[in-house]
Amino acid sequence: MATASFARRLGSAIKKAVKNKGSAWLSPHMVAASRAISERIPLVDLILEVRDARIPLASGYEQLRYFPSSSSRRIIVLNKADLADRIQTQEWMEYFEKQNSISYAVNSHNKESVKKFLNFLQAQARALKKSYPCGFMVTIMLVGIPNVGKSALANSLQQVGRIGAAEKGKLKHAVVSPHPGETKNISSLKIGSNPNVYILDTPGILPSENLDIEDCSKLALTGAIMDNLVGEEELAPYFLSILNMSNEFKKWEKLSASQNDDLYAEDQANCSSRSGSEPRLKKQYTTDHTQDFIVHEVRRTLFNKISTFGGNLEDENDMLRLIDAQTMALKEAFHVPAESDEKVFSKVSTKLVNLYRTGRLGHYTLDPIPRKE
Repeated sequence: MATASFARRLGSAIKKAVKNKGSAWLSPHMVAASRAISERIPLVDLILEVRDARIPLASGYEQLRYFPSSSSRRIIVLNKADLADRIQTQEWMEYFEKQNSISYAVNSHNKESVKKFLNFLQAQARALKKSYPCGFMVTIMLVGIPNVGKSALANSLQQVGRIGAAEKGKLKHAVVSPHPGETKNISSLKIGSNPNVYILDTPGILPSENLDIEDCSKLALTGAIMDNLVGEEELAPYFLSILNMSNEFKKWEKLSASQNDDLYAEDQANCSSRSGSEPRLKKQYTTDHTQDFIVHEVRRTLFNKISTFGGNLEDENDMLRLIDAQTMALKEAFHVPAESDEKVFSKVSTKLVNLYRTGRLGHYTLDPIPRKE
């Protein structure tokens, strides 16, 4: 299958880059954090293993394997559920249930989703309190690989937590970054009272020695591995191969040139009303690929190229022909100025990967559920 071939090629390049990076792959703070996490795992009441809902297996936290007794205290949290296929996320939760594991899907950037998750955690905390004396404090540790959203989830839980307003104003927050490996220390955040519930946010740890080749590709595409190992120029064709074999693009069938023009005009007519002032037109920037009219144009371009392609997408050479045609067409959709082919390809790739990672180009679950032997 062409997509698998793309994944293996990309994964091999990542493995080679990791090998060349050597001991620098795990920085000193990660090594220290790994040791600190191991020391705390036996002491906490609950462990939230945060995974990326798009890659429920590839984003597993290997370090927990060394603590088999922790399985009874572990909850698998499928974060970024808004970016994954909703039906497949439900199927993954059913799979984990059959494996005697508790799982929960959440979107850490959605207040209602976080509220429901907090209610779930407080129910778990109250169940623990029944077994302990008064004044019991519940400690929950967040663990996971880089960039699965641990810090964002910790902050969201604290923001909606049942804590007094005066107290909440004095509490610290976890540092959030879109780049993997930014959290360097274990921090404690209070997310509830009666009982007092504290959550420990930890750095993401991803050992390189046991990385599977295809998992490397998925981890890189979703942002768990730094882009500078291979670059967006390698990630974009892999994403396009996934898109081309999916049904996501079919949702854009009704997009047409006239509709795109209508949307552009509608965007320009949108006003921001202010008291006592004239409405102001919303500015359009063709250099900003996140604006709706650009995203709309990108979707329409991709749909047209896929739906009119007459080749066999199971064939790697035909897939490459389609990806080349899409890349050239996306230059116009993204309004990339005429430059050298290398610079154009780099800019198109960077914009495309960003739109995928933010969910603007569909919802994909990259890990298939394991088949029964």
